[in-house]
Amino acid sequence: MGGCERESVKERYSALDRLLHRLALGSHAVRSLSYDINGIVSPPIPEDFVTRKHVFVSGLARSGTSILLRCLFGSQQFATLTYRHMPFVLAPNLWTTASRKFQIKGVAGERAHGDGLQVDFDTPEAFEEIFWLTFSLKPYVTADSLYPQDLDDISHDTLEKFVRFVSNVVSCNDQSIETGRYLSKNNNNVLRLSALRAAFPSASLLVPFRKPLAHARSLLLQQERFSEIQHEDPYVLQYMNWLGHHEFGLNQKPFCFFGLECFKKADMYHIDYWLAYWITVYQHLLKKSPEGTIFVDYDLLCRDPENALRSLAGKIDLDFAHLNPAVFTNKQRSCSVDHDEALLAEAELVHQELVKLSG
Repeated sequence: MGGCERESVKERYSALDRLLHRLALGSHAVRSLSYDINGIVSPPIPEDFVTRKHVFVSGLARSGTSILLRCLFGSQQFATLTYRHMPFVLAPNLWTTASRKFQIKGVAGERAHGDGLQVDFDTPEAFEEIFWLTFSLKPYVTADSLYPQDLDDISHDTLEKFVRFVSNVVSCNDQSIETGRYLSKNNNNVLRLSALRAAFPSASLLVPFRKPLAHARSLLLQQERFSEIQHEDPYVLQYMNWLGHHEFGLNQKPFCFFGLECFKKADMYHIDYWLAYWITVYQHLLKKSPEGTIFVDYDLLCRDPENALRSLAGKIDLDFAHLNPAVFTNKQRSCSVDHDEALLAEAELVHQELVKLSG
């Protein structure tokens, strides 16, 4: 990692920005209070809101969830969370109104992943997990793992709050609350897909996947990258903890699905850890995802974006003319790295099942 890349991460937030984020995100009481106050200024939820075809993108990190989010958001048919909603994510109506007078147009810069994706204030991002960290009654984040949230683990009151939260996000964006659809990218939603289906029965649940060896290699590189960044700047670690982002870095926490062995942290700097993790996550999703979950072949999107995206658009009730296939590029890289051949063979069998379901 070059020095200029490290510096961009450090300079992204000023001392004042960091203090505001600490106050707004670091306190459960402040987050909860901001949600309640926002309810005073937010419009009522339309009667048909829960039956609209909202879209939730979720999956293992580095599976293409971010670029898929950006492609769908670029259609201008959805409302979603962006960097402008930070740090008062749970009060989108209130914060949008309060911050409008001093909003500036940000200069785009490469995100911390070093993958070429540019971010500015209007870039959509995965901030939804802040809601679940605030209102989940049963803890699901432990010292070393993230546990599933079955329907029995999430109260009816929490689901009602979530519907209100989604409605608030839609109402504070350019999309009309009377017709608007919500778009979400949250990798941790693989823990609660059934709850999302219960809250929004007509929603599209999109789960991208990639070829396992290349995907595991990408995860390993990010594990190394973010560990280094967080060693140099502990605020980055704190920030990711506030957002519930434990995909990689010094506080990496794997999804620990019931009945499956959790992973030893000592292994996380070897590709076999990530191959085994890939198998665990996608086997679980194949067995436990709600009916109607849409598995999205990210490699196919990159190889044949026009046809693959046209097919996806039909599944989520979206006009293909609003989408830009050019955002997907076919970056086939060689992936020669020492790995357990038996693990890879098992992963490739799971991958074949995913490809069949995605057709």
